[in-house]
Amino acid sequence: MEKPTILIVDDIKDNIDVLQEILKGEYKLKAATSGPTALKIASRFKPDLILLDVMMPEMDGYTVCQRLKDHPETRQIPVIFVTAKDDDVDEAHGFQVGAVDYITKPVNPLIVSARVKTHLALSDQRRALYMDVMEKTQEVQQTRLEIIRVLGRASEFKDNETGLHVVRMSEYCYEIALALGLDPSTALLLKNAAPMHDVGKIGIPDHILRKPGKLDEEEWLVMQAHTTIGTQILGEQESELLKVASILAAEHHERIDGKGYPRQLTGDQINLLSKIVTVSDVFDALTSERPYKEAWPVEKALRVMEEGRESQFDGRVLDAFHRALDRILEIKETYRE
Repeated sequence: MEKPTILIVDDIKDNIDVLQEILKGEYKLKAATSGPTALKIASRFKPDLILLDVMMPEMDGYTVCQRLKDHPETRQIPVIFVTAKDDDVDEAHGFQVGAVDYITKPVNPLIVSARVKTHLALSDQRRALYMDVMEKTQEVQQTRLEIIRVLGRASEFKDNETGLHVVRMSEYCYEIALALGLDPSTALLLKNAAPMHDVGKIGIPDHILRKPGKLDEEEWLVMQAHTTIGTQILGEQESELLKVASILAAEHHERIDGKGYPRQLTGDQINLLSKIVTVSDVFDALTSERPYKEAWPVEKALRVMEEGRESQFDGRVLDAFHRALDRILEIKETYRE
């Protein structure tokens, strides 16, 4: 088993030597004689524990500890102050800035050894608990995503489409979002929410949804209601994922020119993520076989979609779609029917 690493920080070398003599053999030891150097070593090597003097020139121990706790990469490293300042106020201040213990000089070797072992053990327990919580959280998140994908596929099967449609178009959305310059977390959020865009089709009667021919005016009004039904199914949720899914369900048939439905939104009234879904959804619909149509060649689909620039589609999104086209065609091949 690899030995834990301890960083000893003190501006007086003799004090470092004393602590190294106490701890040698059981631990890998590193030393720093100033606060700035300690921060650099801690950032680079991520020691398992830090023994930190308080009274140092340039940067005192309290400031060093505060800097460590402010940085995500070093926040979890336990800090024990080792100092000649034995006033209760000084000790309280040490705990306030994030230290786990306070040892006064001159040090007792038995106390140093015992405190170090105790806090390393506690740190291991906290780390194990943190990893367990993270694992459980990921399981819950994965389960939630799977439920969303299942519901998305359910709406597509009801519409005589395969579940691969929602897989492809959600992957298309992710690539377009990245090509558009959105940050990866937003792109991933869109990818995970996109499968729910047509969930409202669950509430559309089969004789309308599966009608092989053209819908009459009354049937078309019923069909358009799948957008509002989708928002009703998703409801008002605290989850950011479901909030985005609800927006997509409501807006994926809106058009830039205001001729879409259900609210005839125009231009910037339409959420950018909804505009991405519209492009992805239409491209996949055009290039996939349906009971009522053959799959269009990619070139024909691109030509027709370009005709819809700034009427059906946002031009910026369409440009991003073209930039991501090579990757989109790879996805199309990977998840082909």
